[in-house]
Amino acid sequence: MVSILVAFLVRTGRRSELPKVWLGVAVAVVVSGGVTLALTLTQQALTFEAQEAFGGGLSIVAVGFVTWMIFWMRRAARSISADLRGRLEDAIRMGPAAVVVMAALAVGREGLETAVFFFAAAQAAGETTEPLIGFLLGIAVAIVLAYLIYRGAVTLNMARFFTVTGILLIFVAAGILAYGVHDLQEAAILPGLTTLAFDVSAAVPPDSWYGTLLKGVFNFSPQTTVLEAIVWVAYVAVVLTLFLLPQRSARPAAAATTPS
Repeated sequence: MVSILVAFLVRTGRRSELPKVWLGVAVAVVVSGGVTLALTLTQQALTFEAQEAFGGGLSIVAVGFVTWMIFWMRRAARSISADLRGRLEDAIRMGPAAVVVMAALAVGREGLETAVFFFAAAQAAGETTEPLIGFLLGIAVAIVLAYLIYRGAVTLNMARFFTVTGILLIFVAAGILAYGVHDLQEAAILPGLTTLAFDVSAAVPPDSWYGTLLKGVFNFSPQTTVLEAIVWVAYVAVVLTLFLLPQRSARPAAAATTPS
């Protein structure tokens, strides 16, 4: 998002608008960070059962955000650059405040989704620094990639890029959803906490490097309840199938009828 906005302003000779765009981006980042902090402080003030219910509910909300984003990315892949440029052009005509708000909204939507998703993923990973390290590394990679795109050093096929990342996100979201269900089982809201679908702790120790990797990326639990397994399989089966279905092309406009 940021690289598209900045590149558009630079290439059209309107560098004077860049500080307004960066101010909007900064506002979006601060708000997203504030949401993460607020969620953390809220959870810490709750009892164990309430914490589990809160974490489980937010995990499900995060999965909803990510699922919506996956399908939005697929639909908007080919038009996202033109759409952002058009909105920025309109904002420039409206005035400085409109540019700041437009940039904040363009980045803030994904920022809020990222904040909720990161919170849910961090809760699933436990009280360790690995989620924060992974999050910061991911942000660093995104910044480098955005810079390379801006400089023209990297050219992305956006449709293919969003397809690959969308498939990966579906499996990540399925793990978050299963963990959310487990949290709700811990809170005694859902049944079946002790009814396991499988237990592969001997083959995949949770403290092993590969167990940690599977947990961190896909939220894989060596001890998975039946309800968690059902939810994971159902989510992947439905969402992946819908995601891989060919997109319908826009229908041609109906031909005008000629008067007799």
